[in-house]
Amino acid sequence: MLDNIRAHSIMVARVSQVLLLELTISSSSPRVPSKELVLAGALLHDIAKTPCLKERCDHAKKGRDICQQHGYAEVAEVVREHVMLTEFSPDRYTKGHFLAKEIVYYADKRVLHDEIVSLEQRLDYIIEYYGNNDPARHALIRENFTKCQELESFLFSTITSTPDIITEAANNTELPVFHES
Repeated sequence: MLDNIRAHSIMVARVSQVLLLELTISSSSPRVPSKELVLAGALLHDIAKTPCLKERCDHAKKGRDICQQHGYAEVAEVVREHVMLTEFSPDRYTKGHFLAKEIVYYADKRVLHDEIVSLEQRLDYIIEYYGNNDPARHALIRENFTKCQELESFLFSTITSTPDIITEAANNTELPVFHES
């Protein structure tokens, strides 16, 4: 993994951890995904990005395959859906129930390189660098970001905070150390 992709993944994990903590302390959030799954998914979400830069492959799909090959099926699902969610569940979000893949998906959209940015800033970057000057591709990217903006609204109505909390908190968050048991 290239150093810049590793730095991006670490910041995505920090943002994910802040969101998970906010959801955990929120009285309106009945269930939260496991911290281990969220952080593993965040740290590994771009595991295939480096080889896919050369091979021009779908890094989310290839990342899922890598995780599955190593026996991490739950993490594989998070990695596969960090670019685009296959299921968007407003009814579940209204109840304050978010899955690990949704937390990582949102966190990834808030991190440009290793900096926390607004969704609009990240959208502009993705269109510029991945839009291929293709209006149809731009429309798909914008549609995906519209869903992410909706998800952001659901998240922050659940935790009764604002998206601005992410920047300060994530920049001051240390990731836990994991030990194999």
